[in-house]
Amino acid sequence: MLTQAEMSESAAYPRAEHPRPDWQRADWLNLNGEWSFRFDPNDEGLRASWQNHTVSAYDSRITVPFSWASPLSGIAQNVKGIAWYCRSVAWRPSPSDARIFLRFGAVDYACEVWINGVSVGTHRGGYGPFEFEVTDAWRAEGDNAITVRVQDEDEDYQARGKQGYGEIRGIWQPVWLEVRPQAYVQHAKFETRIDGQVNVTAKIDARSAGEAALEFSFANGQVRHRINATLGPGTTEITTSFTIQSPLLWSPEEPNLYEGQVRLSGDFGEDVVTTYFGVREIGTARFDGRNYRWITLNGKPVYLNGTLDQSFHQTGYFTFPSDDDMRNEIFLMKRLGLNFVRIHIKPEEPRKLYWADKLGILVMEDMPCFWGNPDERSRSSYEREVLEVIERDFNHPSIFSWVMFNETWGLKTKAETTSLTGRSDQPNNYLPDTQEWVRAMYRWAKQMDPTRIVEDNSPCNWDHVETDINTWHFYINGYEQVRAHLEEVVSKTFPGSSLNYIGGNVQTDAPLMNSECGNVWGIEGGAGDSDLAWHYRYMLNEFRRHDKICGFVFTEFRDVVNEFNGYYRLDGTDKDFGYGAFVPGMTIADLHAPDFIVIDAPPCQTVDAGTAVTVPLLRSSFSDRYHGKTLSLVWELWYDNLGVRVTAAHGTVDVAWDGFGVAPVTELHLTLPNQDAVAVLALKLVDSTGRALTRNFTTFDVRSSTADGTYDKDGRFVSVPVADFTEYSFEHQWEAIGVGKTSGAGEGRFVYTISLPDSTEQPTINEMEVFFEASAKRTLARNIEGAKVREPGINYMHGAAANVEYNPNTYYMTDEECHASRIHVFVNGERVGSFDLPDDPADSRGVLSWHYQPLHNKLDEAGSYGYLCRAVVPGRIVAQLNFNRCFKLELRAESGGVALYGRNAGRYPIDLMVRFQ
Repeated sequence: MLTQAEMSESAAYPRAEHPRPDWQRADWLNLNGEWSFRFDPNDEGLRASWQNHTVSAYDSRITVPFSWASPLSGIAQNVKGIAWYCRSVAWRPSPSDARIFLRFGAVDYACEVWINGVSVGTHRGGYGPFEFEVTDAWRAEGDNAITVRVQDEDEDYQARGKQGYGEIRGIWQPVWLEVRPQAYVQHAKFETRIDGQVNVTAKIDARSAGEAALEFSFANGQVRHRINATLGPGTTEITTSFTIQSPLLWSPEEPNLYEGQVRLSGDFGEDVVTTYFGVREIGTARFDGRNYRWITLNGKPVYLNGTLDQSFHQTGYFTFPSDDDMRNEIFLMKRLGLNFVRIHIKPEEPRKLYWADKLGILVMEDMPCFWGNPDERSRSSYEREVLEVIERDFNHPSIFSWVMFNETWGLKTKAETTSLTGRSDQPNNYLPDTQEWVRAMYRWAKQMDPTRIVEDNSPCNWDHVETDINTWHFYINGYEQVRAHLEEVVSKTFPGSSLNYIGGNVQTDAPLMNSECGNVWGIEGGAGDSDLAWHYRYMLNEFRRHDKICGFVFTEFRDVVNEFNGYYRLDGTDKDFGYGAFVPGMTIADLHAPDFIVIDAPPCQTVDAGTAVTVPLLRSSFSDRYHGKTLSLVWELWYDNLGVRVTAAHGTVDVAWDGFGVAPVTELHLTLPNQDAVAVLALKLVDSTGRALTRNFTTFDVRSSTADGTYDKDGRFVSVPVADFTEYSFEHQWEAIGVGKTSGAGEGRFVYTISLPDSTEQPTINEMEVFFEASAKRTLARNIEGAKVREPGINYMHGAAANVEYNPNTYYMTDEECHASRIHVFVNGERVGSFDLPDDPADSRGVLSWHYQPLHNKLDEAGSYGYLCRAVVPGRIVAQLNFNRCFKLELRAESGGVALYGRNAGRYPIDLMVRFQ
């Protein structure tokens, strides 16, 4: 056992907690921390027997378990090739005849390990765990030298996944020593059923034959089972089962775990492993006469609200800096209302999977891909790693799906190869023999793990072969385009359809699910760093319209180095979606509710003032919690009238809530305001206690026929388009959203000439005030130097970084980082008001900036909006204007710049406007 001193020392190491809480022994030693390190660019280490050198022969220090390319390693050099690690350890395990194992979470790619100069084993593969028994080479007294040689050449056949954000090099998951008795439990697989039956397959390794007892104790001893076994030398497989009475099921809402121990005892002593399992069943099923399936959890449909997780950290790369970071990842997902995550093109670290189990989120785990030809060498190395991954992660109840390949990456035979075979006419060079290998891998995984959903290939090329779920990818921007695309996919999804399949294969009744979507690639040149909120709401609304679709994967959880479409920034800071401004209390989690109200209408419609409109509403239910009950749909039609919130109409509709899936609820018949307004239909579904189950909204740009606008406020109005200034003094100035918005960078001014009605039309002007919408203006590189479009080639897809400020579509979404300014209002040279402009925001509140985008596949400062500014002109100045009805209006910005929003941009349906009485 560890001494107190050893425990204290271990606590100072990075990642000091046990790496495998799903399979943990008490007697272990953490080897994370400082190791001696040396690159070997000329491959001289083996010839010079570096494995026999002491740590003094190494010229650097590295912090394990971080990739040598990452900042946290202390090396931070992204060089491929060979490197050596060495450290000395003095550790005397008890009892004296214990077996000692050296364990590695993962090392990329090929490695050999020596103890005191004696080779104890080799391993190939960058993602799977491995171990070596080092008992015979270990010295009970004094120091032991552990030496590791790693070679990572980025070969085409290597399973590398999507490492371009930050390369995995060398040791990148924890390393530890572990003590076991002469006979021990290698692993135990738990297969559970919701009736409480637990089937266990255990493998026992023994140095000699003998009798043993295998015991299971979980839930503080409430669940117990024992079986006697005769062990032979080597490996013995034992199968057994037991039943839990009234089992507590695992789900994201109630992540119940059966925590406890597996104990092997006999003449050799005891092997005690702390582990856990969750009782749950994953499946697919038809419901209520449908000819298609939904995904089920514990026998009931589950709507999968998910996100794509690159699982990348800016300092540790694919190794999380701490256990808290991994735990917080799951929390950050759940606070969004998500119930599942797709770990993208890599298996996740076991500690993070532990927190997924513990806190409750479903996991779709991808296998890492290779990037070369799918030849025999690539296939065999891939198959070896997939086996390691599935065996390692089998017991995690959070994992519901294995994805064998992604977007046909690694499955396309290069053109020069196909030209030799005469088969280059195959779509994407995805050849028939490769398709059959993919089918074989799907079937192999199903045989290895019949308890989970397996997908052959998560496709963007419509090329499934055989799969448990019929998923597809799309990156399309624009409401009409998204709506039409989903309509087409749904209409062409049925048993026997050839859509989304290749090689003569056709659809079964497998569940239809989106496995990648978002507005990052649906825009010419990529979306840059822009608002997600507007697109996200209508896309989620359109998903929930369709009864066949049972989930989605939004790209992605966090921003990464080349994609900025995350729910969060890369550092975990929040983005502001702005939904609460439309429906009080609404957050993004409302769009992920299992019981959801669908608004079957565009996100915004242009309508004439006073028009009657009809809004169809649907219900989408993937929970039976309220089935058979009556819920209340509370609605309000409201608008902002120059800073005053006005309720135009409101009501409550009782809704009989019963049955899974999508069905019509009601139609709301509304009369829109008789003035210019951005009108909002706000919805809230509540239960009998008044608890809100979900919220939603849609908007209307209500337009009067009056040239200067009609507003429910005393007086008359004169409006001037924001681009109609007579002079400006900014170093950089430009228009956007047509000419609906004008901006000036840095300090400067806009000057307007305002003409009021003459005295024959308006004899006396007694009061006057100026209204306008303005924000600060964060200056981007493209505003100064011009836009630069980077083609999204394969290197960019791998994760190559780019300066997003040059992207023509970039306009930063509202987040925690504010860019403030201040603006002063002058009338004929006298200051009449000053306003703080807290930020230069862009999110769903920029209704008009979104509604009047010229093109669906390009963004022109989309979603940007400002703050309503109202300056009252003093009476002495108004008196002067009674004699001279033409005056100069000057808007003078401080160093933070200014953006001015006109009638067809921003949040308020006004131009630069003067009200007078």
